[in-house]
Amino acid sequence: MSPPSAFDSPLHSSLEDDPDLEELVALYIEEMPGRIECVLGRAAAGDFDALAAIAHQLRGSAGSHGFHQLTGVAADVERAIRDCRPETEIAAALDALVELCRRVCHR
Repeated sequence: MSPPSAFDSPLHSSLEDDPDLEELVALYIEEMPGRIECVLGRAAAGDFDALAAIAHQLRGSAGSHGFHQLTGVAADVERAIRDCRPETEIAAALDALVELCRRVCHR
């Protein structure tokens, strides 16, 4: 079996080992499936304003919880929506974000 690539390897928080923040990071990780469902639900409903707002919130919260890899990808989703990019571009940005969010885990 080949080793995991950068595109499918687990995503860990840079703050996960901080004793003052480990519980918050653990809770953030635990709540990630709900965030993913929320994002997918808004996308399926075609509610792009809500999707942009969620992507904006995710961008900030991910960085605050040590998942800096998510911030730029969430910003891509938000920017694609705010710039009225074609739905195919929004969908591609959203797919990248969801895939990255699914990789969020504990060490």
